[in-house]
Amino acid sequence: MSILDARKTKPLEGGASFSLANRAYRALWQIAWAALAAWTPPPFFGWRTALLRLFGAQIASTARVYGKTRIWYPANLTMDEHALLGPGVNCYNQAPIAIGAKAVVSQGAHLCAGSHDINDPDFQLIAKPISIGPQAWVAAEAFVGPGVTIGEGAVLGARGVAFRDIEPWAVYAGNPARKLKERPRF
Repeated sequence: MSILDARKTKPLEGGASFSLANRAYRALWQIAWAALAAWTPPPFFGWRTALLRLFGAQIASTARVYGKTRIWYPANLTMDEHALLGPGVNCYNQAPIAIGAKAVVSQGAHLCAGSHDINDPDFQLIAKPISIGPQAWVAAEAFVGPGVTIGEGAVLGARGVAFRDIEPWAVYAGNPARKLKERPRF
C-alpha cells in the first residue's frame, strides 16, 4: 500500500494519509529542529546542516539554511553547493525538493510539493517534486507549486506564483507568474 493511497487509508473517515512511521519521524524532526536549531543565530549554518543530514537530507557543506526555515520532511530535501534557504521559507516537501548550486530561496517563500486531487471523491493527496536549478532565485514570499521546475538562472519575482515551469535564464513575476524578460547568462 502506498503511503498516499486514500482509498485504503480513508482519510475522509479519519484515516491518515501517511504511515505511522512517517508521522513519528516528522514529529521527532519537528521537536529536534525546535529544540536544537530554530532558535540558533544565523552564523550557525554548519550546525543546522549537520542536523538536517542526521535526518536524511542531502546537503552540501557550503549550503545554508536559516533557523527560521520550516522543513516538513528532511529526507526529501537536496541542496547543492552554496544553495540557500532564507529565513521564514516554508519547504513543504511531501515530494522531493532539489535546490541547485548557488540557487537562492528568499525569505518567506513557500515551496509546496503537495496538493489534493479535486476530481477525486477521496480528495487524494498528490505529491510532485520541485526542482530549482543552479543560480536561480525564488524571491521573497514567492510560491512554487507541486511539480514545478525553476530553470537554471531563472528568477521568480517577489510574491510571484509559479504553477508551471519557469524557463532557464528568464525573469517571471505575478500571479500567475508570467515571463517578463530574459536574464543575462553568467
